Amino acid sequence: MTFHQPSGINQGLNLLVDANWTPAQAWAVIELIDDLRERLHSHYQLALVQWLAEDREVHPDGLDHDLGDNNF
Repeated sequence: MTFHQPSGINQGLNLLVDANWTPAQAWAVIELIDDLRERLHSHYQLALVQWLAEDREVHPDGLDHDLGDNNF
């Protein structure tokens, strides 16, 4: 089964999640991820706005220069 990640990443290391978590455990992880997203957004807000603006620029060569295509 192939999962389509919001990031677009389709290869790399698998992340296994215990299928037997209680709903409370799953919710705790969701809250942790939400907190992490908020912290990152708060710290990098201006840099993210600038990066996104640059990412959406129309380039003179007419090619798609998506900054999100970096291979990590």
